[in-house]
Amino acid sequence: MSKKPDQSKPWYQDGLHFECTQCGGCCTGGPGYVWVNAAEIQAMAEFADMTVEQFESVYVREVGLRKSLKEYSTGDCVFLDTESKGCTVYSARPRQCRTWPFWDSNIKTPEDWQATCDFCPGSGKGRLYSLDEIQDRASEIRI
Repeated sequence: MSKKPDQSKPWYQDGLHFECTQCGGCCTGGPGYVWVNAAEIQAMAEFADMTVEQFESVYVREVGLRKSLKEYSTGDCVFLDTESKGCTVYSARPRQCRTWPFWDSNIKTPEDWQATCDFCPGSGKGRLYSLDEIQDRASEIRI
């Protein structure tokens, strides 16, 4: 007799693999938004050795009532080092970046996860994240 999956848990109940390859793919592409709140702006400003006001004037744009990091005309994040493909504020990066790829939109269905794996070379590979770890990250921000 085969064991049936627990229907009360999500399809990824056994966890998902992810290991960042530092490819920079999630920091590039078409225009978009990297939403930031006051605490994240403060942390990045401190990391950059700037006042919040200086940091916002250089790196943040207002989108309605919200704030997002600026991007280059190519759609690349303003903090992407185009040579190394690394983030220049990695240790202070916003939650949207810290929680990739475990956004609710990426883990909604197995097909959504497969599309994420097709885009991101680290998704589906590397360390196994537990159900709790995935759900903790997905609950931090809704994307």
